[in-house]
Amino acid sequence: QVQLLESGGGVVQAGGSLRLSCSVSGRTLGRYSIIWFRQAPGKERVGVSCISTYDDSTYYVDSVKGRFTISTDNAKTTIYLQMNNLTPEDTAVYYCAAYTVQAACNKWLLTYGMDLWGKGTLVTVSP
Repeated sequence: QVQLLESGGGVVQAGGSLRLSCSVSGRTLGRYSIIWFRQAPGKERVGVSCISTYDDSTYYVDSVKGRFTISTDNAKTTIYLQMNNLTPEDTAVYYCAAYTVQAACNKWLLTYGMDLWGKGTLVTVSP
C-alpha cells in the first residue's frame, strides 16, 4: 500500500521560507504526478503546484509562481516544495496528493480527482 507523508510545516514570519517534503512509501507508483494542495481556514482546498515523474513537467498557480519551487530527489520518492517570501496569505494546511496516471502537469491536472492523499502539514505565516 502506498502512503504519502508530509512534513516540514511550522510557523514562520512573513518574508521567511519553509521547505515541505512529501515522502512516498510502499510499493512503486510508476510514473505519477504529485500535486501540492493547500486549504486555508474557512476556504476550499486548492492546488498550488505539480510535478510529473512522467515528463518532469512542473506547474504553479499564479499566486505562488516565482516564490515556490517544486522538485524531487533522485529516487523520486520525496517531493519537495520550497516556499520563499511567504506571506500571511500562504497560511494553510498543505497536502500532497498523487495522480497515478501518466500525465504532464498543467492547470487542468490540479482539478482532477487524486488517487492518494497525505494527511497534511500546517504552515502558519505571521505578519
